[in-house]
Amino acid sequence: MPSLHVEAQRRYHSLLETIGQFGQTELDQFVAEVIALRARRQAPSVSFRESALLMKINQHLSSDLQARFDELIAKRRKETLTNKEHQELLRLIDQVERMDAVRIEALTQLAHFRGVRLDALMDQLGIKPPEYA
Repeated sequence: MPSLHVEAQRRYHSLLETIGQFGQTELDQFVAEVIALRARRQAPSVSFRESALLMKINQHLSSDLQARFDELIAKRRKETLTNKEHQELLRLIDQVERMDAVRIEALTQLAHFRGVRLDALMDQLGIKPPEYA
């Protein structure tokens, strides 16, 4: 028995070492897939369709893009954006809005699939509406 535990620890550390070499985009995708895997294990009745919807719901900007987005928003608030940065911010806003639309559509489909109201599903998933809404 102890040798199995040691082998499992080695595999775990080897996996973490491999994941540590991922770029940010790969890491974000990996995390999303791990979340979906965890959801399937916690609720084995989650279908492939639900899993695919959960993947869409959990898609976000990569941490690099999110950091840049936050930086540009801060510069906009300080009124120090250049024209080039303003154009970049507009492109990022468009990207965020498209991602939000996909997310909302996936949430709506999942709510319909599960036969619950959208707000109830969001409560179940721990998703809060944006503060600006």
